[in-house]
Amino acid sequence: MTVRLFHVSDLHFGTEDRGALAWFAAAVAAEAPDAVVMTGDLTASARRREFTAACRYLVGLGAPVTVELGNHDMPMWNLWERFTDPYRRFTNLERTVERPLALPGVAVVPLRTATRAQLRSNWAEGVVRRHRLAETVAALAAVPAATMRLVACHHPLGGEGVRHATRGGRRALAALAEAGVTAVLSGHTHEPFDIVVAGVRLIGAGTLSERTRRSRPSFNRLTIAGADLAVEVATME
Repeated sequence: MTVRLFHVSDLHFGTEDRGALAWFAAAVAAEAPDAVVMTGDLTASARRREFTAACRYLVGLGAPVTVELGNHDMPMWNLWERFTDPYRRFTNLERTVERPLALPGVAVVPLRTATRAQLRSNWAEGVVRRHRLAETVAALAAVPAATMRLVACHHPLGGEGVRHATRGGRRALAALAEAGVTAVLSGHTHEPFDIVVAGVRLIGAGTLSERTRRSRPSFNRLTIAGADLAVEVATME
C-alpha cells in the first residue's frame, strides 16, 4: 500500500503568504494526502489572533494533521507566560499538537526541539533535551515491526550546509538511527533540503510565509511504498 504525506512548515500566521496558503489548501483538496505533517512555526509571534487564524486554516484543510511546536509559537513579548505556560495558546489545536500518526506501514513520531530558554543568546535555535529524546525513543519502540519510522520536529538535527545549530542534534541522530528511524522531517530554515547524516535521512520543508529565503514558497510531497520513501519538492510558481 502507498501512503502519501504532505510535509509543510513555517506558515508564520501574522506574516503568512495568503497566495501560498491558498495554493497549498488547493493541493490538499485535489490530492487528498493521507495526512499533513506541519513541522512548526505556525505563527510569527505567538499572538492569539495568529493562533486563531492558523487553527481555522488547518481545520479547513479537511485532512488529518499533526503539528510540531516551533520557536515562534511561544510568547515573545509576555515573558511570564513564556516561562510558566508557553503552549497555552495552542488550546484550540491541542488534539493535533505533537500527535503521533499511525498509518498503514508508516509511523510519524514527534520530537520537541523548541525550548522556552537556553544558555545562549539565540533562543530561536533548537535543543534536544534528554527527556524529550527518551520520550521519542520510547514511542518508536512501541511501533510495530516492518513499519517505516519517521520523526517530526521543528529544528534540523544537523548536517553539512545546514547553518542552524541544534544542541544535542548529533546525539539525537545516533539514538534515532539505533531506533530504526528512516527520516527526520523538520522546518525552521525556510529552505527545502534532503540529506543523509549518521545513517538518517534529514528532510527539510520550505515556508508558506512571506519570510522566504532563496526559494519560493514550497512544501514536500512524501510517497511511501514499503521501504521506499520518495520526496518531491512542490514549489509555487
